[in-house]
Amino acid sequence: MNNNKPPKFLKYFEYAYLAIAGLFLFEAYLAFQEEDGKQWIMIGLAVAAVFMYFFRRRFRKNRGG
Repeated sequence: MNNNKPPKFLKYFEYAYLAIAGLFLFEAYLAFQEEDGKQWIMIGLAVAAVFMYFFRRRFRKNRGG
């Protein structure tokens, strides 16, 4: 019996990427007020987290999860 489907709870971890992206955007907003230059790193990490959300979502749907 070969079951290649990922566990159902893994789809909830996708939403953690969106939460992390929100956290990075909030940190970038605070960094813009301080003008210390790290806001661009935070924005880049937020974009990467959103990319990972869509990547993991597509990968899960292609595997039938």
